[in-house]
Parts: sequence; C-alpha cells; structure tokens
Amino acid sequence: MNFTTIPLCRRINGKFLNFRFIFRSFCSGNVKDNGGINGYGEKLDFDSSLEWKPVAEGNYLGVSSQVSDDDEENDSRRYFSPRQRFFEDARFAVDRVIEILLQDGLGFDTKLALNELRLKITNYLVREVLLRILKSITYSNQCRCAKLGYKFFVWSGEQENYSHTSNAYNLMMKIFADCNEFRAMWIMLDEMTDKHLPITARTFNILLSTCGEAVMMRQMVEKFIQLKTFDFRPFKHSFNAILHSLLVLNQYRLIEWVYQQMTLENHSPDILTYNVLMCAKFRLGKLDEVYRLLDEIGRTGISPDLHTYNIFLHILGTRDKPLGALKFMNRMREVGCEPSVIHFTSLIHGLSRAGNLEACKHFLDEMVKKGCMPDVVCYTVMITGYVVARELEKAQAMFDEMIVKGQLPNVFTYNAMIRGLCVAKKFEEARSMLRQMESRGCNPNFVVYSTLVENLRKARRFSEAHEIMGEMVEKGLYHYVDLLSKNKYRKR
Repeated sequence: MNFTTIPLCRRINGKFLNFRFIFRSFCSGNVKDNGGINGYGEKLDFDSSLEWKPVAEGNYLGVSSQVSDDDEENDSRRYFSPRQRFFEDARFAVDRVIEILLQDGLGFDTKLALNELRLKITNYLVREVLLRILKSITYSNQCRCAKLGYKFFVWSGEQENYSHTSNAYNLMMKIFADCNEFRAMWIMLDEMTDKHLPITARTFNILLSTCGEAVMMRQMVEKFIQLKTFDFRPFKHSFNAILHSLLVLNQYRLIEWVYQQMTLENHSPDILTYNVLMCAKFRLGKLDEVYRLLDEIGRTGISPDLHTYNIFLHILGTRDKPLGALKFMNRMREVGCEPSVIHFTSLIHGLSRAGNLEACKHFLDEMVKKGCMPDVVCYTVMITGYVVARELEKAQAMFDEMIVKGQLPNVFTYNAMIRGLCVAKKFEEARSMLRQMESRGCNPNFVVYSTLVENLRKARRFSEAHEIMGEMVEKGLYHYVDLLSKNKYRKR
C-alpha cells in the first residue's frame, strides 16, 4: 500500500457526532443494557403483583407543596427559575399519568381518569411518559406495557392543541418492538406516512432491528430508498443514513448491496460513505478491498477525516503490523494531523486482538511521551488484553495505575477485571470488586452480573450464584434473571 496516494490533508473534517460509534463498536461489542431503570433513578414495573409507590404529591427536588400560610414566604420554590419550575411540574404530571395507567383494568376508566387531570399535553410530557414505559419493559410485562403505552398514545393524540411528532411515533414503535408487537409497529409507520410526518433515520433503525432475516432487511431497505417522506438528516443523503444504520446492526453484506444501488443511481460517495464501506469490508475480511477504497479516496480528492485514519490504524493493529502503524502515524504528523487518544486506542485494541501485548505497551508509553494521556477506554482495552492473555497481575497493575492517574473505571473496565478474577478462581476478590464498583457509583449491568454468575456456576458454587441473582432481583433486573435461568437449563 502506498501511503502517499492518500491525501492526508491539514484540514480535517471532524464528523465526530455522526460517526463516533465506529471505534466503540470495535471495543464494546455493541452491548446494550439499561437494566430497566428509568431516567429518574427508580424502577417501574407494570407487573400487577408488585406494589408501585408513587412519589408523594408535591414533593420534588426536596421541596414540599404542603406549606402553611405562615411559611409561604419561605417556600423555596420561589427561588426556582421558570425553566426549573417547568420541569418540576412536568415530572409531577408524568408521575400522575403513570399512577393512573397502573390502575388500568376491569372497572376502571383510564381515559376518564386522565381527562380529570386536566393536563396541558406537550411533546415533553408525552416523551417522558413513553420513555418511562419503554425503560420499564421486562420479559413478564411486555403485553401490559404495549397496551398501556398505546392507550396513552391514543389518548394524548386526541387532546386539543397537540399532535404527535415523529419522535413520539418513534418511541411508540420502539415500545412495540421491545414488546414483540411487530404488526402494531408497522401500523405506526403507515400512520406516519398518512399524516405526512417525516420518517427519520431513527424510524428506519427501529424497524430494521426487528427484521430477523436478510431477505426482509433487503426488502425494507428497498422500501426506504423509494420512500419520499424519509427524512435523512443529519446525513448528506438517504443512502448514508441507511448505510450508517446497517453498520450499527452489523449488516455488512447488505451495506455492499446498498452501495451498489447508490452508484447505480449516480449518487457520489462522501467520506462518511467510504468510512462505512471500509468498516464493512474489514469485518468481511476483504482487506484488499479496504486498500482499494483508500486508493479511490486518493484519486477522487476527498479529504480523509479522523475516522478514516482511525479505521486504518485499527486494521494495521489487527494485522499485527506495528511498524506499518508507526510509519503511518509519522506520516499523519507530517501533514499536521497529530494522532489523538482515539487513534492510539484503536491501534492498541487492534494489536491486543492480534495478541501483541508488548506492542500495545510500547504504544501506550509512546502516547504518554507525546503528551497524549490515556483515557478510561484506552486503559480498559489494555486491561482486557491482559485478561484475555491470562496475565492478571499486569491487568491489576494497569487497573491500579488508571485510578492513580485519575481515570475512574467504567462498567466495561470492572467487567474485564471481574472476568479475569473469575478465570483465576479468585471469586471472593471478584465479589469484592463488584461491591467496590457499586461504592464508587458505577452500577453493575447485566453483563457484569452474568459474568460472575456463569463463572460461579462453572465452579459449581451454586449458592453464591443464587445470591448474586438475588441481588439482581433487588435491583429490579427481573428480566435478566429470567435470561440467566433459561441459559442454565439450556446448558443442562
């Protein structure tokens, strides 16, 4: 590969907002878990067998509405700005709506009760109610969540001076998707089309994620290519929006097909198009085509951005070419593009995947010498590499170093350390690490818990595994406990 064919220009196009996920997808494995906790730090379960305790009326942000006339002058609410008062009142309204929805059932007129609240329906109110429901979906309450979400959606859409936006439809579609109500989800899309609402890239992403077969995905992509109401902002054109969504869902072969359709319709690719294509070709193992795309970028005169460099450094790392990576970084510096922590981290991650931990440590030290301090992601990549290589002592030393340097471990860091301790049969230390992360304000997710539970089971320490699952129940992770139980029986 001749690096001189790539126009490493001084002026870098920093499209971080649209393409930031590329390196994260390399490192995180696209783990998705929110634990069913809503945005206000409380668990909401629609299971009728559980008691739901709403926040006391008028008691928000430490302020009570039960103020006597004598104390009215000292009411701290008067110090709130109009913006604070708006969100305080909105949160109160959301709680009242949720409280009524939870009473839905035989003999209870939900719509009448909602009407009696005499609420002013706003986009914010609708969004927050639907988000509460969305984040509370578990395996056991899917049907009820879909029913309550749709009942509120219909009721709010009938109120005066309000009409649903594309965002509200997207949220309702996401609720249906998570509740496996796929037919209802497509009915939502038809309603959006009939009302001439813009169908966004978010809508496309929700629908695409529910297509289990490649044939269905291709049919849906064809439909969206032809859809006149498809609003593809913030992308240059609809093809980039589709390519971006397909990359998030790891549909690499479909990316190749969409690019073919794009060229057939004479749409010229930009740097985002090339970046997505490079990622897809790399994932498919077509490294020769990655180099061809780099040459094509050079011939067309398109300026590579930071993500282009990032992708190529990761590829050099995974191919265990530290010397080539060093030359490439020097070339970047010559044209005024100083490698950042993202570039070093991507390279280190690739080298760790190749098993070259010595080179990883070299580039870690090199970035520090250049005044580029490692962040939590970079340290986590190093720790994970050592754990995979069964070098727990070095992983622990790296973990201690990052804390000394002021970098707080995140949930991925702790998961790597807990996995390493479990592999070394140091279960007491692993459980101590779990308590440590909680004490530092880092809430364990399903991945952390499952790592500990599965390793305890392998070691036939069933009582301890059961204790951990009990902790998950206490934290409201009911759905994930069901998954762990099913996995246990499946393995047997």
